[in-house]
Amino acid sequence: MDHLWSPWRFTYVTTADSAVRPGVPEKLAAWPGNLGCVFCNLIASIDYAIANGMSADCAEAAGGLVLRGQHCFICLNAYPYTSGHVMVMPYAHLDQLAKLPKETAHELIDLAQLTERVLNRVYSPHGYNFGLNIGKAAGAGVAAHLHLHAMPRWTGDTNFMTTVAETRVLPEDLESTWKRLRQGIREVE
Repeated sequence: MDHLWSPWRFTYVTTADSAVRPGVPEKLAAWPGNLGCVFCNLIASIDYAIANGMSADCAEAAGGLVLRGQHCFICLNAYPYTSGHVMVMPYAHLDQLAKLPKETAHELIDLAQLTERVLNRVYSPHGYNFGLNIGKAAGAGVAAHLHLHAMPRWTGDTNFMTTVAETRVLPEDLESTWKRLRQGIREVE
C-alpha cells in the first residue's frame, strides 16, 4: 500500500473551523491582532513582522506573499489544488467585484496577467483556471474578501485520486513554490 504524505494539510484539517486568528502563519504569530479575515490577518501579520525587525523576504516567505502591488497582492493558496495555485486580491476588505475602485480592479487584472506569464515560465502548464467565487452560494471559502484564483493545469491532472478519493497529490511544497514564483516574477518583470 502506498502512503500519501501531505503535512501542510494537517493544520487545515485539524483547525479549519477553530482557528482563533485565521491567516496568521506560525512564523508570524507574534502579531497580536485579529481582523477577522484570513487575508487581512495575513497582510497585517506580515507587515507587523517587518516593522518589528524581520526581513521583508523572510516575512513574505512565511506568509506566502509572492508580490505586492499598490492596490492588490499575489499570494500562495495555503491549501492548493495544484502546484503554483495562487490568488490575486485587493488589500481592501471588499466582497464584490463591483465594489472595487477602478484602479484596484485594473491592477487585479494586471496582476492576473503577470501571474499567467510567471506560471508559464515556471511551470509550463497546458492550461489555466482563473476564477472568482463571489458569495458563499458561488463556492467562496472566504466570501467576505474578494480573491481571484489562478491555477495552472496539465492534461490528465485529474485522475482517480481526485475523482474517487477526493485527494490531490502535489509534487511540490509551498516553500519551493514560493521561491520558484518569486524568482519567476524577477525574470518576467
